[in-house]
Amino acid sequence: MTRIAYKPNDIAEPKELVETIRARRGGHLLNLDRMLLHSPPLARGWNVYLRAVRTEFAVLPKLRELAICAVAALNGADYEFIHHAPEFLQTGGSDAQLAALRQLPDIEKDPELFDATERAVIHLTVEMTRTVRVSNDTFAAARAALSSDQAMVEMIGVIAAYNMVSRFLVALEIETE
Repeated sequence: MTRIAYKPNDIAEPKELVETIRARRGGHLLNLDRMLLHSPPLARGWNVYLRAVRTEFAVLPKLRELAICAVAALNGADYEFIHHAPEFLQTGGSDAQLAALRQLPDIEKDPELFDATERAVIHLTVEMTRTVRVSNDTFAAARAALSSDQAMVEMIGVIAAYNMVSRFLVALEIETE
């Protein structure tokens, strides 16, 4: 059970904000949205920020979803993992990779399961999530794998953003729909 009651599914106010969130979600509000709507300024900023992270970054969608699922697994944010696992599969990830992400940080058991770029992203995600500080070696490997400063900055932005999301979900014990 969540720690704070969700706003009702039929919430209508603030009208413009609720309509914007519903439009982004295909007409529905997720439990996450219903919790965020306790604070309209937070919900408004979250909606704009996460939409940009998900739809405006140039980083490859598969790598974005890989990082999001890795953050979710590391932080025990099942809600986040459940919502992003299908996205990871749609962008080219495999069921075997998803299962391996549940075992993070140990991805070395099957070194062929993830390619060099994916492993670099996973190592970056693990360090950012577990210790915050990223070693020079991990940073250099990720930067080389991602091949541009924009991609590196955006990947770090994805990992940071979804650490925020997972911490919100876990702290409030938000349940999967």
